[in-house]
Amino acid sequence: MKVLFIGDSVTDCGRLREQSASLGQGYALMVAGELSYDLSGRDIEFANRGISGNKITDLLARWKRDCVSLAPDVVSVLVGVNDVWHEFYRGDGVSGERFEQIYDILLEETKALLPAAKIILCEPFMLEGTAFDDFQSMYAELATRRQTVERLAEKHGCAFVPLQEVFNKACETAPANYWLADGAHPTHAGHMLIAREWIKIFLELINDK
Repeated sequence: MKVLFIGDSVTDCGRLREQSASLGQGYALMVAGELSYDLSGRDIEFANRGISGNKITDLLARWKRDCVSLAPDVVSVLVGVNDVWHEFYRGDGVSGERFEQIYDILLEETKALLPAAKIILCEPFMLEGTAFDDFQSMYAELATRRQTVERLAEKHGCAFVPLQEVFNKACETAPANYWLADGAHPTHAGHMLIAREWIKIFLELINDK
């Protein structure tokens, strides 16, 4: 079984691009470590093709090269924050309507070219932090992307990993910057939170008869 993680900086997390097997230092590595240990009797290969700064448009542009050509059995996607963030700060984000259109195309293409692959969609998230001057406006805008991802997961029969409420709840035990250093990028604890939520969904997915 080959598991592919793809997305933006949260997935990238310092992976070495010149080394195709590099998983970075974040949740993808944590997932690989735990599952490789717990499922040692199974042959599971992990790959990371996250790229910092990516939006849904970037994923679509490189999908055939960085996803389809690898022929993964499981595809995990985490994207959405930059689509909002870049619009607020650079004016080159992706509108909510366009985000849904492109994500829909991406999933249709995946199902057509990799019909046996299982797909996991991760909910984009943020917490209040130094990365956001106008957090409330961005949080409200990101909510539309979160709803889109959950809606598309249902439409295309993909697994869905809810993360925003999990991070919100985690802030009851430690402050936001304990989990997300600047409100967007996870700390080690934040990456572990993602990894644990992801693994729960993954195990349900592969054990579903």
